Amino acid sequence: MPASRLTLTASAAVAVACAAPTHSERQAGGSEIPEALARFKARSGGERWDHVSGIAQSGTIALGGLSGSIEIAQDALTGRSVSRFALGPGTGAQGFDGKVRWQQDFGGEVATLDAPEALAEARTTAWLTAFGYWYPQRGAATWSAMEDRSDAGRRFRVIVATPAGGHAVELWLEDATDLLARTVTREGADTVTTALDDYRDVDGVKLPFHFVVNRTDAAGRTDPRRRVEIRIARASIDAAVSEAQFAPPAMTERARIVGSAGMARVPFTLDNNHIHVDGTIDGKPVHLLVDTGGANVLTPEAAKRLGLKSEGKLAASGVGDQRVDLAFAHAASVRVGEAELVRPVFYIIDFGMLAAIEGRPVDGLVGFEMFRRFRVSIDYARRELLLATPAAFAAPTDAHVVPFEMAGRIPIIAATLDGVPVRLSVDTGSRSFLSLHSPFVRAHDSIARYRAGAEQVIGWGVGGPSRGRRVRFGTLSIGDLSLRDVPGDLFTGDKGAFANPDLAGNLGSGVLRKFTVTFDYDAKKMYLAPNGEYGKHDAVDRSGLMLALDGDALQVVALAEDGPGQRAGLAVGDRLTRISGEPTSARTLAAWRERFAELPAGTKLSLGVSGKRDVALVLADPIPQHSPVQ
Repeated sequence: MPASRLTLTASAAVAVACAAPTHSERQAGGSEIPEALARFKARSGGERWDHVSGIAQSGTIALGGLSGSIEIAQDALTGRSVSRFALGPGTGAQGFDGKVRWQQDFGGEVATLDAPEALAEARTTAWLTAFGYWYPQRGAATWSAMEDRSDAGRRFRVIVATPAGGHAVELWLEDATDLLARTVTREGADTVTTALDDYRDVDGVKLPFHFVVNRTDAAGRTDPRRRVEIRIARASIDAAVSEAQFAPPAMTERARIVGSAGMARVPFTLDNNHIHVDGTIDGKPVHLLVDTGGANVLTPEAAKRLGLKSEGKLAASGVGDQRVDLAFAHAASVRVGEAELVRPVFYIIDFGMLAAIEGRPVDGLVGFEMFRRFRVSIDYARRELLLATPAAFAAPTDAHVVPFEMAGRIPIIAATLDGVPVRLSVDTGSRSFLSLHSPFVRAHDSIARYRAGAEQVIGWGVGGPSRGRRVRFGTLSIGDLSLRDVPGDLFTGDKGAFANPDLAGNLGSGVLRKFTVTFDYDAKKMYLAPNGEYGKHDAVDRSGLMLALDGDALQVVALAEDGPGQRAGLAVGDRLTRISGEPTSARTLAAWRERFAELPAGTKLSLGVSGKRDVALVLADPIPQHSPVQ
């Protein structure tokens, strides 16, 4: 359940805005491209640009009802850049040191982002920062399109450039001024549009002093909660730059294991393939999920109960179609067992029906911050977490080593699925086995290849339900480990985290639970030690029902098309009070789901429905029993 993948795009917006287009000799279809760019150069400073080296800017940033300060430094000769900002409850930073893209979160955690998509975004920004289209020796690029466009009564000359190893970027030059008025590029499933205006003279060149960044998702939706606005107050060119300015910062000491051993053992409950732990925030008890796909998150109700003040109104996304409100709050500490994070920042997000779908209370998540600060081992067989400080950690010697990359907060591994190379996010917060992203599904005709079942609700998380089609894959290979007949689902939507075209899919706890899984975020290694479930055939829910806890009953919130529940005559909103004579309150919702998976297809169950007569539910396998089409 990827809970929150918030990206602060302020520094990237400024880097794009401050880089002026070029008179490159490369052309696409004629000589008009260099002419348009030469006019922009002449109007914005002409030959004075040839002598610009460092650029320094400072001003204000506004996002989601929060405001603060921002400082940007750029090396125009190499494309290195860094921005540091204070926004609402915390400070953060992001940069590119010429080799590595990095980010520092509000909690002080630092991640180096080395996944191909992160590097592609960094190369495009670096090309703009270094005036690669003015000075090809600082960065090669190709031109692929050129056309006239009109928007809101304004006319533009639009040029598309693709820096070597980077993403394509559209440069919108306004006819009336010959100045750069807009850039458009891609980040994940989003289209990022930066508007530039308020050009002012700075020591002989014109720089924009106002930027507005909007993001449009794959479904064409632009959300005002994700709008970033930057106003520059001061700017200078030829500012001094140094190596240290752009290097990833050291993390502050804000984590500890209480006691001298440097290790903490924490028991957990595994329900619905989700890791549930008890912890404390500021000394008060909380119930949390452990989620590599998320961050430190609390529900609004939990934050209020804990007395934490929320700030801002941004947007968060997960597996569901909808974006939900996101705010920030400070706490003094969060503890899981003897492992403690000091002065953590929490995202405040409404989980909607998640607690009811889980069948038990959920106050929030612990995610990236905990995994980044400690070495975390998840022993699914023993139902135990082992958290260690870097000094106390010893890499397991009896495990398979799987390197991973990062594009944000979540690990990404390379694997092979039925002979096709795939890149998968590793998500302990997903109860599924393997979920393929919709762009990959379309590109590989996976619905036909796997003879997928009917579309249905396949999951529930931040943003509501997600829909897809059940399948059973042939062989999933991770390094020298192979898993056969892995259940999975094919996401069919164009919204949410699983619409990301940069990844093939998401690996959930349905697979991870077959191992003891250890994460070392410094070394970017995951260790897999098979347990007793490795090699066993995986059963799946055969009821065709998505159920939620409703008092002492179970409520039907979704039904698989032409599935057992629908064929039995059940409808959304029905409340089940008995199953084969047993009160539904006699078992947890997770236990009933296990029961629906354990019983063989063809089993007939009598369901007591509140206010209606009993119905007969005949279990059936939702996954087609066919091998993939070769």
